[in-house]
Amino acid sequence: MHKCLLILLFSLAIKNAKAQELKARVTVNATRIGNNVNRNVFLTLQTALNNFLNNKKWGPDNFQPNEKIECNFVLTLEATDEVNVYSSQLIIQAARPIFNSSYNSPIINFQDEGIGFKYVEFQIMEFNDNRIAGSDALASNLTATFAYYAYMVLGFDYASFSPRGGDLFFQKAQNIVNNAPEGRGISGWRLFDGQRNRYWLVENMLNSRYSLMHDVYYNYYRLGMDKLYENENAARAELLNVLNLLNTFATENPNKMISQFFFQGKSTELIKIFSKALPPDKARASELLQKLDLTNAAKYQAELK
Repeated sequence: MHKCLLILLFSLAIKNAKAQELKARVTVNATRIGNNVNRNVFLTLQTALNNFLNNKKWGPDNFQPNEKIECNFVLTLEATDEVNVYSSQLIIQAARPIFNSSYNSPIINFQDEGIGFKYVEFQIMEFNDNRIAGSDALASNLTATFAYYAYMVLGFDYASFSPRGGDLFFQKAQNIVNNAPEGRGISGWRLFDGQRNRYWLVENMLNSRYSLMHDVYYNYYRLGMDKLYENENAARAELLNVLNLLNTFATENPNKMISQFFFQGKSTELIKIFSKALPPDKARASELLQKLDLTNAAKYQAELK
């Protein structure tokens, strides 16, 4: 009897290990915190956040270990005047494997500023989609933020494999925004918290006026990047078409967060792709990239001559 129970539990453990979607690595950087704090707290926090992201099943599909989405979260802490309360900066990076290659293409590379939260060592990482704010807003803000980005990572990954494939996860992320914790030291969840925050990112992906961005993500990855191995010229032509779509979007919807979000982390990849293009296509790509990705405009101008 006991042997059968152990076998059953072992089987369930194996099944659950295969079910989770994320292969996340969380790093907590506490170098800005003074030495008068027990440093073990931050190692415990790091472990807890890794377990929170990697041990939770975020959606309906089961993933094999080799299918899990690789992502990195770097949480940089700053002390506040309150005990166990921190201000932080979070960098979120996620990559998407490209068919018939060992290459992973960056799909998210974003920095979220000013995340306030409370953490006491061994605090349980609780998150419930139906009770996001919890009983302590500052404590819940930490898990709400990480859950939001878990859903966004999944949303963009799914959107790159099928048209509007990420909508389920974008809706889950929007549910967090709509029910997010509120209070002093908490920001980034509301439209008036700035023009580049959690509210606007998911709003842009679910706003019907900006549906062209779903075509951008699907066409870039599934019709462009995934085809590079079998037909490089056709794939490059599709990627140039994506830049034209982005230009249309930016012209019709100037200064939207999502168009800038798309380019973050992609400059090296885009230069490598279009450096091999025919002169007219290379010139067009350089022109569009300098216009659309102003941060890296000089880089495109120098590398895509």
